Amino acid sequence: MRLYLDMREFALRLLILCLVMPAVGADKDKPLPKDFKSLKALAEEGDSRAQFNLGVFYTLGAGVPKDDKDAIKWFRKAAEQGHAGAQNNLGAMYANGTGVPRNDEEAVKWYRKAAVQGYAQAQFNLGWRYANGVGVLKDKQEAVKWFRNAAKKNIAKAQSNLGVMYEKGEGVQKDIGKAVQWYQKAADSGEAGAQYNLGRMYAKGFGVAKDVKEAIKWHRKAAENGFAIAQYKLGVRYAKGDGLLKDSEVAVNWFRKAAEQGFADAQYALGLMYGKGEGVLKDDENSVKWVRKAAEQRFELAQYTLGFMYARGMGVRKSDIDAYLWGQIAASNGVDHAKKGIGILAKRMTDEQIADAQMLLREMVMKNPKLVR
Repeated sequence: MRLYLDMREFALRLLILCLVMPAVGADKDKPLPKDFKSLKALAEEGDSRAQFNLGVFYTLGAGVPKDDKDAIKWFRKAAEQGHAGAQNNLGAMYANGTGVPRNDEEAVKWYRKAAVQGYAQAQFNLGWRYANGVGVLKDKQEAVKWFRNAAKKNIAKAQSNLGVMYEKGEGVQKDIGKAVQWYQKAADSGEAGAQYNLGRMYAKGFGVAKDVKEAIKWHRKAAENGFAIAQYKLGVRYAKGDGLLKDSEVAVNWFRKAAEQGFADAQYALGLMYGKGEGVLKDDENSVKWVRKAAEQRFELAQYTLGFMYARGMGVRKSDIDAYLWGQIAASNGVDHAKKGIGILAKRMTDEQIADAQMLLREMVMKNPKLVR
């Protein structure tokens, strides 16, 4: 089971929306000037709304050259006057290392200032930080508290993450029914992770009656929203004819979408489809290409398969050395068949070839430690 907590701050992607947030202070009803020169003059007089908007303009490069340092300058001025949107965005700048050195503790400091004012986006960001222990000690109960605050303000990602917390029983008593309720709220708002999770609940019959059609419906919505694992799952259903008419071409299409996002399961599946010529013209070189991409992400079966390809010369130059080193990697990751394979290879290799393979293996692991557990 794969559950997702959103890994992005994504506050800066909402800056345009922030422009229309209600102003604070005595002049909250006074309209801001539309021209940049007058807006800047007002900002220099200390108007926090104008300072905030200048920060937005410099961040986006809207009407002025993009300048993260100037954005930081104006966000900070507004934030120090208590402008919640500026506090949130200043936190995001620190979190992403944009215009300032990355500083997770400073990010948390500014998110908290905005969150206690009720700024929903900051509440979500602060919740994520508590859930993952980034810039603050990990505290699942605090994470739930802030996710709940943001979820009540209809922040879909907070609703989705609250569903995750209820499903896993982290920071709150496990309650599959409530998990489904929060997934549903977020899914109805178009949040792809929640759509995937809701589909998974219908597929397994967790908290709802098992319903393959509903599972496919929500996985399709998530897939169409670009959620890689949903694209892969939909591809699997088309490849197998599981709940849908079997269609290898459509399966390849969904595998490719997920594979191009770097999803290892889909990269391996796409490689196999090329190797078998299912839904696409048989192409051993493309098969190797996609299997290799998955193997480099420590997808164990892909590592074993890549070794097999080298041993047979399928889509790649035949090489016992490369076959041996990929077999060793797969074996170290628990693929039993690989252990037998490298034993067979070793019998036809010289001691020098085995030494070369082991040296190359050490070099590969040094460059990419994630190859092995």
